[in-house]
Amino acid sequence: MATVRASDTAFDMLQDMILDLRLAPGAFLNEQSLADELGLGRMPVREALARLAKDRFVTILPRRGIVVTPLTLDDVLDMFEAREAIECGVAYIAATRATEQDLITLRQLVSTVDRARTTSDPEQFLKDDYAVHSFLVHMIRNPLLQDAADRLLMHSLRFWRLYWKNRPARTESMLSHSSLLTALESHDPVEAERAMREHLQSSRQLVQLLF
Repeated sequence: MATVRASDTAFDMLQDMILDLRLAPGAFLNEQSLADELGLGRMPVREALARLAKDRFVTILPRRGIVVTPLTLDDVLDMFEAREAIECGVAYIAATRATEQDLITLRQLVSTVDRARTTSDPEQFLKDDYAVHSFLVHMIRNPLLQDAADRLLMHSLRFWRLYWKNRPARTESMLSHSSLLTALESHDPVEAERAMREHLQSSRQLVQLLF
C-alpha cells in the first residue's frame, strides 16, 4: 500500500478549506500558522501551497506573501468562458459514449439535484450540482479532459459558495439539467452540446445581473 505524502495531505486539506471558504478569497496565508492548524510540518505546507498556486487557488505576491486568490467579475467571466469551451465538448462526446449504466447513474444524480432545488438549500444544491457535472466529465473516460474539467469545477464551486453566502436562496437561480439529460438519453451530441451551452450561459447571465 502506497504511503500518503504529507504534502498531499496538506494539499487536500488546504484545498478543501479554500473551496468551502474557511480560507476566504483575498486572505493572506502564513505557512507556520497553517502547519500548526493542520498538525503538519512547514515544508509539506509550503509544497502544497506551491501546487495550489499552480492551480490558481492561491497567488504568490513577491515580497508580500501568499494570498487566497480573489474572485473578481473578470475572473468569474473567464471561468465561465473556460467551462463553456470544455464542458460543451464534454457533453457532445458524452452523448456518443454514454452507456446505459452511465445514464442510470446520471438520472439518479439529476433527480437528487432537482430535489435540492425544491428545498432552496444552496449548499446542498451546489454539492449535488457539482456531482452531476463531475460525473458527466468522467463519463467520457478521457483523463486529460477530466483533469482540466475537474479543476474548473472546483473553481466554480468556490465561486458559487461565495455568491450565495450573502444572498437569499432562490429556486429560479438553481438551474435544471433536464434538457441536458434528455439529449444524453437520446444520444444526440448536437443537442447535448446546445443544452450545456444554454445551461452555462444562463448561469453567466445570472452572475452578470447580480454580481
